[in-house]
Amino acid sequence: MSGKSSNGVSRRKFIVGAGASGAIAIAGCTKNPAASGSEGSGDDDALSGSISISGSSTVFPLAQAMQEKFVEEHENVSIDIKSTGSGGGFANHFCPGTTEFNNASRPIKKEEISACKKNNVVPVELKVATDALTVVVNKNNDFVDCMTVDQLKQIWQGGNDKVTKWSDVNSEWPDEKIILYGPTEASGTLDYFHEAIVGEDNEHRMDHQASETDRNIIGGVEESKYALGYLGFAYYSEAKNKVKALGVDNGNGCVKPSLETAKSGKYKPLSRPLFTYPKQSALSEDHVAEFAKFWIENATSKEIVANSVGYVPLDEAEKKEQMNTLETAIEKANGN
Repeated sequence: MSGKSSNGVSRRKFIVGAGASGAIAIAGCTKNPAASGSEGSGDDDALSGSISISGSSTVFPLAQAMQEKFVEEHENVSIDIKSTGSGGGFANHFCPGTTEFNNASRPIKKEEISACKKNNVVPVELKVATDALTVVVNKNNDFVDCMTVDQLKQIWQGGNDKVTKWSDVNSEWPDEKIILYGPTEASGTLDYFHEAIVGEDNEHRMDHQASETDRNIIGGVEESKYALGYLGFAYYSEAKNKVKALGVDNGNGCVKPSLETAKSGKYKPLSRPLFTYPKQSALSEDHVAEFAKFWIENATSKEIVANSVGYVPLDEAEKKEQMNTLETAIEKANGN
């Protein structure tokens, strides 16, 4: 894969742009078993059917990249992907049983597993990549390049004594209002940031400009010198000319978000696993099982996961573990 579509627009730009639209459905175009080097899933010429996917906006571009590759090989399979937020997808689509997969930027919660169980939906957890959740400020912000975890907590913690100005956090910073942008309550990105930065025992403030469309977060921060927001690394990586990423100091010095620091574990506490959850019963259908296997087979692809989308691929040991989990679930779905 060259990273360019036929019209010269980079694949990652297309993916992120389409992700902002919230939903997309693609049926196969031209059957191409070679599929630009991606790893196929066997001789499955007869595969046909539809697949519905809901969930995380962070995982959306990765799911879309896998979808594009899969339908190149299986033109009779149609895949619809909705960007609903991790929690919104579990609550409104996956657990009620209307989608076969739910993407998530944090692990499924106990209450979500219980909600699924009421509808006889069994989620199968599959790790598909690692993200470096990124805090961004305006490109003209010349007073901060790095924040400690405590400073981020001060800014995003709710309650009666919420921080309103930059100078409330550091007296050397401007006496200007902080304009905040971030995801909605339905987002797994917000859930993860809440747990990692604000702390589960504390309230995450919700008076920020909230959007499930990451492009809106980039656009808002781009417009104001005193804005701050956070989002998945893939969306930041396509907007490096528009916003500035901050480093995060977790007590061991400032670390910038990157594929390398996320993979090495140095970017703490904001490097995080990304997941997709197929419905176990749906894996009895060949086209659903083959798509899930295709995704895991290609989860180690640097070309797709890192170069095209902007996340850290699985290593071979992780892929083997996820494939074992998937194959066990497929056997159970088929009554074996």
